Amino acid sequence: MNKHLKNFLHRGLIFGGFGPIVVAIIALFVPPMSAKQMFTAIISTYLLAFLHAGASVFNQIEEWSMLKSLTCHFGLLYFAYVICYLVNTWIAFDVKTILIFTLIFAVIYFTVWITVVTTIKLTSRKLNSKLNVMNK
Repeated sequence: MNKHLKNFLHRGLIFGGFGPIVVAIIALFVPPMSAKQMFTAIISTYLLAFLHAGASVFNQIEEWSMLKSLTCHFGLLYFAYVICYLVNTWIAFDVKTILIFTLIFAVIYFTVWITVVTTIKLTSRKLNSKLNVMNK
C-alpha cells in the first residue's frame, strides 16, 4: 500500500471520531434533532473529520508542488464541507447560498493557510539564525 494512502487512512481513523463529538456538543445547544437527523449528522461529521485529518498528508508529499498540494487539500476539504452541510441541511441547496458559503470557506481557508505558512517561515528563520550563531 502506498505510504501516503496509508498515512491518509491512519490519520482519518485516529481523528474521525472527533466529528461525532462535535455533533454531541452542538446538540446540547440546539433544538432537539430527530433520530434520522442525529444519525445523518454523526455519520457525515465522522466522514468530514476523517477526510479533514487525512488531507493533511497532501502537504507531506515531497514530489508535489506547493500549488498541487494546496489545490488538492483545498478541493477535498471544500467538497467534503459542502456535501456535509448540504446533506445535513445546514445550508440551503441553492446557488446563492453555496456561493456565499464558498466565499466564506475560501477566505477562512486562505487566512489560516497564510497564517500557518508565515508562522513556519518566521520560526525557521529564528531557528536558522540560532544555528548560525552556534556554529560560529
